[in-house]
Amino acid sequence: MAHLPLKALQAFRLAAEANSFKEAAEQLHVTQAAISQQIKSLEQHLGLKLFKRLTREVELTAEGRQLLPYVSQGFS
Repeated sequence: MAHLPLKALQAFRLAAEANSFKEAAEQLHVTQAAISQQIKSLEQHLGLKLFKRLTREVELTAEGRQLLPYVSQGFS
């Protein structure tokens, strides 16, 4: 398996923990659109949908919930 993009994994972790692309963007000092693109790129890379996009927040899918502990452990 190819290496996963580190920036996308970091964006995923922060967005997942906050249930918000906006909060992840603020923490990383980038735009919300940049976070969205990183997540989209990661989803395409994995062939999985990681978030349900709701009106004012995002929610992890079952696949996203499975991935989060591994990504969090990798950053700790």
